[in-house]
Amino acid sequence: MATAVAGHKLKEHMVYKIYRALTYGLSPLIHLHLHWRRLRGLEHPIRWRERLGQPSLRRPSAGPLLWFHAVSLGEGMAAIPVINFCSQRRPDINILMTTTTVSAFEVLKDRLPANVIYQFAPLDTPAAMDAFLGYWKPNWVVIMESELWPNLIMGASRCGIGLALLNARLSAKSFRHWSRPLLFPLISLLLSQFSLIAPLSSVQAIHFQLLQAPPFCINFSGDLKYAVGEYELLMKDAKHIEYLQQQLSQKQVWMAASIHRGEEEIILGVHNVLMQSHPDIVTIIVPRHPQHGKEIYEVLQKGGQNVALRSQHKELVPGTKIYLVDTLGELRHLYKLAPIAVIGGSFFPGLAGHNISEAAAAGCAVLTGHHIGHFSHMVREMQQLNPLSVMQVSGKLELEKALRELFADAKVLESRQKAAKESFHSLSTAVVSNAWNLLDIHLLRQD
Repeated sequence: MATAVAGHKLKEHMVYKIYRALTYGLSPLIHLHLHWRRLRGLEHPIRWRERLGQPSLRRPSAGPLLWFHAVSLGEGMAAIPVINFCSQRRPDINILMTTTTVSAFEVLKDRLPANVIYQFAPLDTPAAMDAFLGYWKPNWVVIMESELWPNLIMGASRCGIGLALLNARLSAKSFRHWSRPLLFPLISLLLSQFSLIAPLSSVQAIHFQLLQAPPFCINFSGDLKYAVGEYELLMKDAKHIEYLQQQLSQKQVWMAASIHRGEEEIILGVHNVLMQSHPDIVTIIVPRHPQHGKEIYEVLQKGGQNVALRSQHKELVPGTKIYLVDTLGELRHLYKLAPIAVIGGSFFPGLAGHNISEAAAAGCAVLTGHHIGHFSHMVREMQQLNPLSVMQVSGKLELEKALRELFADAKVLESRQKAAKESFHSLSTAVVSNAWNLLDIHLLRQD
């Protein structure tokens, strides 16, 4: 038995050494790819060197440092309530936040508390990660969701840095990927380095246990994406949204949020049909990527449609039927404009849904498709509390029928709005404090 365990441990470390050697050998190509991304505007034009572990800010000389890492905007937004809680409870702790995307940087830099240090995350190459850890010397690392980078995790572990994984999840594809014989020893080694893994659901907990995460480190806190804080808008933006609310107050309004390429055809098809019976209808379209919004706007404008674009702050002049949003970081506030929200990224195979809790928190009747990936647990939890809280539709015809019913019956619409909001509040209660308590017990007090 002891021999078998020792052999397994040896295999784990051997696979990691192969990964480290590969990332070391491929570093020149990875750096070239980084430069290519910078030239295409996918990396920050000035701060891109942070991705190589080169800091642009000084590390505070006094006090411990807690590093929060998230890949992009959604995960970063989920981390902010915990960061705020930490700042209030432990003002002695310095907080470092990293993400990898420019879009996350543009939004989060104005949302984080003033005392939080923001950097772009280093690439998972030995040189970049070792330089980053050597400079910042964090006492603890909190990784959001599924950022399981071997050099980050093993480098932190070698330095005696405590590790936690919040909102932990693995997609079905990632789970199959890590379960393969070649990679299983590596994920087993990585997960064994964590002091805390807080999974999104019981299914996710089982996945982590099957990948040999230590059972004692798996604890539930709830989904941090329910922790929708009230982030203040800039004064001019807040006034503009209030003005839009006034303009739309006498209209039939619905919103299609976080839509992906191809889904606009479903949304615009439904809009055209509804226009025949509801000539005062206004459809708000919020593509997942701002550039997609601009492209839709140009097509509609060339087709003679009266359409307004958010980034240009165009007013809804009489006759405007489509309001296209091509900005980031405003979605939770824009939900206040519409009593009905259709959450995209969910109508075609291969898509994986988006966060429905922001729409529910705003009091919208919530609809989404069936291709919702790991957000299925969120839909299931809300529907278990109240079946009216989320409606799933399979495509254009079902979406059209559902919207007709909601616009035709104010009581049905109100009951769905109420169900969504009440289910959200039930699920969001104490999520942040639960996460903080787990971090405090399993990570901070262990130092």
